[in-house]
Amino acid sequence: MNNETQLGRYKKLTSYIDKNFKEDIDIKKIEEICHYSYRNINRIFLALHNETIGKYIKRIRLEKAAQYLKFSDSKIADIGFLVGFENAPAFNKAFKNKFNCTPKDFRNTTEVIRETTKTPVVINVNQLEFSIEFLPDFEFLYLQYRGIFNDNIAVEKTWEKLLNYSEKENLLSAKTFFLAELLDDNEISDSVHFRYNCAISLDKSINFEPKDLFKVKKHKRQKYAKFKYIGPYKKSQEIYHKIYRYWLKDVQLEFADKPSIEIYPSFFKSTSEENQIIEIYIPVQ
Repeated sequence: MNNETQLGRYKKLTSYIDKNFKEDIDIKKIEEICHYSYRNINRIFLALHNETIGKYIKRIRLEKAAQYLKFSDSKIADIGFLVGFENAPAFNKAFKNKFNCTPKDFRNTTEVIRETTKTPVVINVNQLEFSIEFLPDFEFLYLQYRGIFNDNIAVEKTWEKLLNYSEKENLLSAKTFFLAELLDDNEISDSVHFRYNCAISLDKSINFEPKDLFKVKKHKRQKYAKFKYIGPYKKSQEIYHKIYRYWLKDVQLEFADKPSIEIYPSFFKSTSEENQIIEIYIPVQ
């Protein structure tokens, strides 16, 4: 889509939905944000997102509910209400339609998985050393990858587009660091809808509106459990399995409802695949 006005309104809408999807987002509110009729913005959304606005909101609500069921001890009825469903029957029906099981069965299954994977997941103990750190306020420019979780070629193309645009706009400096925001759990989200934000930090606020699907976002100061992984990126998921299914329960830390972040200190450096460094930041309370 080459129309920057339409693209800008789509970007504004997706940013608003991603921030407020748990709330009641009605047609009037969407029209106020976009300055388009709902029918027209829904057509634009469908063309760029491959699903309607209504289906997108419902899907991310259910995926967020699945995360709460997987990682928290909150009551099922409370979770349904928290993600935007008016009552338990509506939540149970929608959840079963998407995941082919009830919320209760989903929670029971994930608890069994956590127990059975304690022993099989083998990781060097040094890779599970962690520190509690705060990442400060900062802004970053990003381009979102949305697709199959482990499609490395497609992810690399997204990074390439981001870097080319950043160089063109002279946004890279000695202070720039490279990071990714992991918005979804690949075990929960549909493979074609997994979201991964490729990003660079900004030294200062930019004074122009990013073109195409590039966006700027503010990271607000947040507490994290920080892990350091060294090795091929394709194998880094093992440490996530260990953290999510085993480690967090052992140390009694509670997730914060924020995206996980990866920072790449060795990005752009002549480093072998075996010596790549990934700093993993898991948001905690």
